[in-house]
Amino acid sequence: MPNKTAKRKSEGFAFRIKFGEYEVEIQGTHEEVTKTLNDLPNLVATVHKAFENVKPKTVATLTVKTEPVTKGKETPKAPAQTYPKITGVVNCEEAVRGLLETDWGKWRPRTMEELDDAMKASKITYTKRTLEKTLNKLADKGMMRRWNTNTGFVYILAEKKPSNAGGKA
Repeated sequence: MPNKTAKRKSEGFAFRIKFGEYEVEIQGTHEEVTKTLNDLPNLVATVHKAFENVKPKTVATLTVKTEPVTKGKETPKAPAQTYPKITGVVNCEEAVRGLLETDWGKWRPRTMEELDDAMKASKITYTKRTLEKTLNKLADKGMMRRWNTNTGFVYILAEKKPSNAGGKA
């Protein structure tokens, strides 16, 4: 009887392969796995199709409307920007957080230039270098999120994690 058990174990064969985010493992006897591998293109297509329906689609559409260029000597006027007013600011970090906590700051991620313009609208001035250092420090602390876009880095406040009520710290 021990020989029979050893023979079954030696017949076991497994093949595992990973394609991007998909992983397939085929187990059986060597003959069964080899036969299945011959049909692998059809199996992969079937598995891909099955997961395509389950996979969430993350597509964002952004529409930008522009006004037509006016002919003549009249120069086109830049659209008036409305910036939030912030007061009682002690340092650059408070100014940045104050701006990003407003509806203007929560609406979409903002560039360093937008933040600088918004501070100037509230009569708060810091050098670009100071603002850049402050933004980097806040991002490194995890207080804001930063990522690079085709127009440069953008910043938005990080979501606050819910506190663990009643549990041990």
